[in-house]
Amino acid sequence: MTRKIGFYAVLIYVLYGLFFYWYLFQYSTPTLPFEFQGTSSDPSTFLNSRELVLSEEYSRVKNFLFFISTPFEWLLYLFILLFGVSKVFKKWGEDSAKYKMLQTAIYLFWLNLTAYILTFPISYIGYSLSKTYHISTQGFSSWMKDELVDFWINFLFLYIIVSVLYWLMSKSKKRWWLYAWLLSIPFTLFITFIQPVIIDPLYNEFTPLKDKELEAKILELASASGIPADHVFEVNMSDKTNALNAYVTGIGSNARIVLWDTSLKELNEDEILFVMAHEMAHYVEKHIYIGIAISLAFSLLGLYLIYKLMHWLVKRWGKALNIRRVEDIQSFPLILLLISMLSFAVNPFSNLMSRYEEKRADEYAVQLTQNPESGITTFQKLAKSGLSEVNPPVLVKVFRYSHPTMLERISKLEEESIELRNKE
Repeated sequence: MTRKIGFYAVLIYVLYGLFFYWYLFQYSTPTLPFEFQGTSSDPSTFLNSRELVLSEEYSRVKNFLFFISTPFEWLLYLFILLFGVSKVFKKWGEDSAKYKMLQTAIYLFWLNLTAYILTFPISYIGYSLSKTYHISTQGFSSWMKDELVDFWINFLFLYIIVSVLYWLMSKSKKRWWLYAWLLSIPFTLFITFIQPVIIDPLYNEFTPLKDKELEAKILELASASGIPADHVFEVNMSDKTNALNAYVTGIGSNARIVLWDTSLKELNEDEILFVMAHEMAHYVEKHIYIGIAISLAFSLLGLYLIYKLMHWLVKRWGKALNIRRVEDIQSFPLILLLISMLSFAVNPFSNLMSRYEEKRADEYAVQLTQNPESGITTFQKLAKSGLSEVNPPVLVKVFRYSHPTMLERISKLEEESIELRNKE
């Protein structure tokens, strides 16, 4: 049974990979609909011929890596179970420590390390791809530092979550999923609250915006939006990337509006104000809180489905998967497998919701600044700096795009610009 499951899993993965290779490299073409050709959303109007070719190449490879990397994780966790690796890690923990807490830490360390090593080639290919196409400016040592920070942060959070989760399983075999969800609410809010001041600075340096004249204009926009902001932060991303970005993070008193220094260098003042107005919309329309609420709703459904699927899978294939009981910690790779699969399945819906919020933020920025032309040039520069696809294939948009496509965003701003001129 073990060999059979493994064989069919690999076969399905290979066929899946071949399908997306065909879809991205053979079937999909980067042609623009006729009605958009020659407009501001036509990439040939703001990218030269070499940039057009590089954008097409980079996007295809990057999208292919995305589609094969997530199912590779599924395959990895499945084989960790099938070959008894999870069982071995549990035994190492029991043989190395007397106390349950240390046994759990040792088990998770080896599981996390194994997953990291086996997925490292894909991560490195992604990093190397960004360097090759001059998206990333980050040196290998700096990239490895971020990777190690990721590893230990993930390990710490995993340790807390797993320790609590399996304790709940031992105490309530039928309701652990509900209790885990209830505990996840304050945990999620706590992580969102501390992220800007504790987690983010582990990767980059955040400072108040140095250009005080620009900051005053941004804070004026914030005041007009009813946002009680005292500072705008800039982050030194130029050491790592040529891409442009800005974002809103955190909640309550720790909420921050952040500008990448690359944006400060490449965008003019009107474009920066448009970007800031867009980010303020997320605060004004409470998109962060809506996102948390939707995430918690999905996690409730997800935990219930995991509870049901775990019992069904262990009952039917527990012997092949080397899992005797759901409550045994060596079942954890199965939980990770199911979480990853469910997250992938719900991606289209979460992306759809996010694209709606981003569309609303674009509209708000136009209303606040009355300057859609700056929005058009901003998105053109964003596409240029990141070699982004203006009109991606349908499956790429559905599974990858949390923002409207550049074609949609720029063409909408062109309409807004025409409307404003007609009103004058």
